[in-house]
Amino acid sequence: MRTAVLGGGHGCYAAAAELSEKGHEVWLWRRDANAFAPVTESRAIKVKDRHGVRTVAIAHPTTDLAEAVTNAELIVIPLPAIAQEGLAGQVAPLLRDGQVIFLPPGTLGSIVFAQAMAKAGNHADVAIAETGTLPYLVRKHGPTSIVVSGYATRLPTGIYPSRLAGHALPILQRAYPSIEPIEDALSGALMNAGPVIHPPLILLNAGPLEHFESWDIHNEGTQPAIRRVTTALDRERMDVREALGYGAPHFPLADHYDESGDEWMYGRRAHGELTDSGDWREKIDLQTHRYMREDTALGLALLVSIGRWAGCPTPVASGLLAVASAVTGEDLYAGGRTLEALGLAELDRAGMDKVMTDGL
Repeated sequence: MRTAVLGGGHGCYAAAAELSEKGHEVWLWRRDANAFAPVTESRAIKVKDRHGVRTVAIAHPTTDLAEAVTNAELIVIPLPAIAQEGLAGQVAPLLRDGQVIFLPPGTLGSIVFAQAMAKAGNHADVAIAETGTLPYLVRKHGPTSIVVSGYATRLPTGIYPSRLAGHALPILQRAYPSIEPIEDALSGALMNAGPVIHPPLILLNAGPLEHFESWDIHNEGTQPAIRRVTTALDRERMDVREALGYGAPHFPLADHYDESGDEWMYGRRAHGELTDSGDWREKIDLQTHRYMREDTALGLALLVSIGRWAGCPTPVASGLLAVASAVTGEDLYAGGRTLEALGLAELDRAGMDKVMTDGL
């Protein structure tokens, strides 16, 4: 299957390597030609994971976005949500009927891409998928090397508009057999684990993050008190899902930490594999890091706004967002990705269902 992978981040390189190993024809696009030069010259990515170390050939590394996108059946965009708006404007005029975009995860980026298409005057029937997490626990170890600590084993995924699910899901599952269909893209956005796991970890570890040269929020930074906050925050996410009528399984984050519980998105041993790798011992700038700019400013703001719209209180999410606003010196709700910012807050439930089913 001809597949485009857009971006130059950790997950983008992992997606290009894994999909290439699965036999797909991968077009890996990156904007920064200088940073991308080692891959365009070698046409390969070195992968280290539980299966060993190997070099994976990448068929078509390119800096030409149209070349990557135009004839792709599947377009995988494993970039932070903060990159979606700028990229959506570039991609929108290039899309055609039948293509499938995969946003792992999405933070309701499906609406961002749909609005960009409308602005570009492109009325192609394109399906946009949102899931709960990046399919990889991965870090780059050089300009052409990645280390993958874990692969997602379950990817709850909703399609926008959901009327295209019958077309989109078989294409997605050819690339990612771990995809599990759920109701729609809003349900998919409410599966996003990033806004649940990362805001408590960075805000409740703010002291050591600013004091030490590096700190592992997933190892010594994950203590019982912080876990209790995360559990309460996740309960709010699940309450919002239930208030909107979305059914179980809700993929509670507690299962990520409990090897004896239900299998979570990365399987039962993922947290131990992540901390054992040492790759998440890093310097996190609380002003600029994606855990603040993506998972908090966008993801947590979205959760709070959906809770308000659904009439479902989210006091822990709202409190964390207020603390994050104090840390950054910004009103993160006012500048966040909310239903208000997306132009959806005035819809009633029937109107939202129609948008999620039929599109804008």
